[in-house]
Amino acid sequence: MLEYSERPWGSYQVLHTNDFSQVKEITVKAGARLSYQTHEKRAEHWLITQGPALVTIDGVTKTMQTGESVDIAIGVAHRMAAPESNGVTFIEVQTGTYFGEDDIVRLEDDFGRS
Repeated sequence: MLEYSERPWGSYQVLHTNDFSQVKEITVKAGARLSYQTHEKRAEHWLITQGPALVTIDGVTKTMQTGESVDIAIGVAHRMAAPESNGVTFIEVQTGTYFGEDDIVRLEDDFGRS
């Protein structure tokens, strides 16, 4: 593990990083959700490893099961949420030119972050 961070919605750990990609394992607490956000410098691929999960992409929400995955292009609004009944864990593979946490443009946030 290269980095671990606790957040109000759960936690993440960085499993791999290089100049072209970064891989995180992200856990979302039951009933919590990440901010609805976009990125300017990275795309993401999400693989659900513990679900079900509620995934919103460009305003459309769908339920995804363990083993399902989705691709999120640069600039596309997205959010991961866990139902009240269970937490969610997923692997996030980021590709692009920059992977810092400051490449998050929050459109909505349950915790008042901008």
